[in-house]
Amino acid sequence: MPTKVYMEALSPTMEEGRLVKWLKNEGDQVASGDVLAEVETDKAVMELAARGEGVLRKRLLEEGGTAPVGQLVGVIAAPDENIDELISGAPAAGGADAAAPAAEDAGARTKDTAGASPNPKSAEQSQGEASTPPKEKAPARGAPTARGDGGDDRPEPEGADASGSDNGGRARSSPLARRMASERGVDLAQVQGSGPGGRIIRRDIEAAAAGGATRATRAPAPDRAARARDGDHTDVPLSQMRRTIARRLAESIGPIPTFYLTATLDLERVAEMRGAMAELGDEFKVSFNDIILKAVATALAQHPECNAHWLGDGIRQFHRVHIGMAVAIDEGLITPVIFDADQKGLRELSGEARDLAKRARDRKLKPDEYTGSTFSVSNLGMFGIDHFTAIINPPEAGILAIGAIEETPVVRDGEVTVRRRMRVTMSCDHRVIDGAMGAKFLQTLRRLIENPLAMIY
Repeated sequence: MPTKVYMEALSPTMEEGRLVKWLKNEGDQVASGDVLAEVETDKAVMELAARGEGVLRKRLLEEGGTAPVGQLVGVIAAPDENIDELISGAPAAGGADAAAPAAEDAGARTKDTAGASPNPKSAEQSQGEASTPPKEKAPARGAPTARGDGGDDRPEPEGADASGSDNGGRARSSPLARRMASERGVDLAQVQGSGPGGRIIRRDIEAAAAGGATRATRAPAPDRAARARDGDHTDVPLSQMRRTIARRLAESIGPIPTFYLTATLDLERVAEMRGAMAELGDEFKVSFNDIILKAVATALAQHPECNAHWLGDGIRQFHRVHIGMAVAIDEGLITPVIFDADQKGLRELSGEARDLAKRARDRKLKPDEYTGSTFSVSNLGMFGIDHFTAIINPPEAGILAIGAIEETPVVRDGEVTVRRRMRVTMSCDHRVIDGAMGAKFLQTLRRLIENPLAMIY
């Protein structure tokens, strides 16, 4: 029995994936569990594994192509098994143009977003010996629907003009056709549509491009890394990660009533402790950021009202402290999680933080390593930023922004002296954290930072 290979939900927030590289060719023997391809999700590059055995008979999405979760991307079957019926309605193989859904009447797929946790059954649900696609989830409230990159050839919404042109006199065309026309320099006014009601669809653009119905200047067909240039501007294609960042930030900064608390902390004793530890050997070296993370985690353990999530109809205060550590990578931002950070010694926490940051930059994190945080920390001090406000990662109730460490003249005991100081700003969800709650948390954080031996136990 044939095994359909679907684009799987390889991360909790994934709505579509980009096929980076096929690791099996058509005709290759495949065993259950073999890695078929590498897929770029919204967070990392993951492996797409086979859920059946036989021969990889057909690859329906070429390298660089994007497909929504649940779309058919390949077929595994016996060498002599007829698979024509399976692939007859599948999208034609292609590069970035192969992102159209498998059928014109396929609805947009959705995934639960805010606060989602890894689902160990997602892989089996997305692919298997059954011939039906994975069961779709109902959309979370306010969650956008997933779709292919740039649209598809499915019919226009009800009420659209059924003639060969829209109300503005332009030729009617599918979103995918319009994108292809733009990329290939095809003039839609010179194209005869072959779709319903004379609508221009993908095959019309392909035929027009081959026949020369193009503008005077043809834009290059971009791959993932390419940037299409037109005159005095550059259009940068969105990566899967940047799409998710944009959606998640819109979910945060708009509906969440946020206020900010800023404090200046003295780091002289932290610097002294760090220097003393370094003198013991390289294995004892820790960064300022490591000590700050430890202090934040210790303070959160004493203030569970800040170590909390907003649930819509309630507030969940956590008894364990899982710190999300924002890491900048080329394509955006990812937040690996240090679990039970308050229970770990500085050396253990420092080693884990370095390992997570490295694998985050290499896009090698597993989904359960960047989900499940109860509070987040974002540090831009190494870039010379002395103060900023960070955006809360829902459903978390707060995030702490760390600025640069600066030598500052201050008055102590009636005398002016130079001290190393740092500004921190806490973004608070007012539905969960009141001003006094946040202020008490920062008081505890100040006490720990300015007396770091209190964290050693």
